[in-house]
Amino acid sequence: MNLGSTHLSIVLLLVACMALASCRATTSASAALPSEPPPPPSRGHILVCGQKVPVDAPVVLWTDYPGYNAYTTTPRFGPANDKSPQGERYQPGRRSKELQLIQPNETNPIELARVVDQFVLHYDVCGLASTCFKVLHDQRGLSVHFLLDIDGTIYQTMDLREQAFHATKSNARSIGVEIAHIGAYKPFEKSPIDEWYKRDAGGPYIDLPERFGTGGVRTEGFVGRPARPELVRGEIQGQQLEQYDYTPQQYASLIALTAALCKEFPRLAPEAPRDADGQVLNRAMSDEEWQNFSGILGHYHVQTNKVDPGPGFDWEPFLAEVRRQLALR
Repeated sequence: MNLGSTHLSIVLLLVACMALASCRATTSASAALPSEPPPPPSRGHILVCGQKVPVDAPVVLWTDYPGYNAYTTTPRFGPANDKSPQGERYQPGRRSKELQLIQPNETNPIELARVVDQFVLHYDVCGLASTCFKVLHDQRGLSVHFLLDIDGTIYQTMDLREQAFHATKSNARSIGVEIAHIGAYKPFEKSPIDEWYKRDAGGPYIDLPERFGTGGVRTEGFVGRPARPELVRGEIQGQQLEQYDYTPQQYASLIALTAALCKEFPRLAPEAPRDADGQVLNRAMSDEEWQNFSGILGHYHVQTNKVDPGPGFDWEPFLAEVRRQLALR
């Protein structure tokens, strides 16, 4: 299932030409796309203890329109009601049990770098960043530092000094990202895959069913295509699952974000958990393995009841490109 560096080059090359491919696709049978491709991603920055850290990807902060603000207790999509979560949706600063690791309003990134050593990758099972924020913030009272939409737009919802509620025991030491994707499912079981993906002459593309969405993507006229044209099957937590790959735009932005985080947080290694044969683990780590691991991991590496980011996430070329970008910095 893992591919070599040659495949990574092909995947990243698709970012430049995806706009041309999107001109041949439609989001529905009657929806025509603009004749001009969307503008290329612009260099952005994230905030770490109030300090700007450059990222070679499009970034929308929680203070920017149309950002997603995890600090507010007001629902982002609609008025508050009796079912709206009450209280804090995150932990100001960083705290492990009774020990305050990072003070609220910490302004020194070096202090945070002593604590953060894990970057947890999730898929949102929502398909769009907007829907994900609605579910996390408005409905469940949870949070995550970043949302990564299908067009490669990164939304930062809070400063990284804050402890988001996204990965149970890893929360205090980790940064989390929810990648827009409808998820992985057992073969032949009823799933939303067929509803979310359609095919045309260019291969599969994301169809964005209206009943799932709370808004469109930031890139006007964007049509997302998986980096690999066929369903990817593999084993996670002892069960066979299948899903389409993520979009080339998501890989490009995630690579840029991960490289920036690894540079900013020296304890965050550009590596994933591996088994005795050197393969990326397809199961949750033991408590001892988790305690000793510093690097990039899937949600399923933290919790036995999770399978994201699924078998469709292409770990090896992703990690290889993160390392390559780090070497250039």
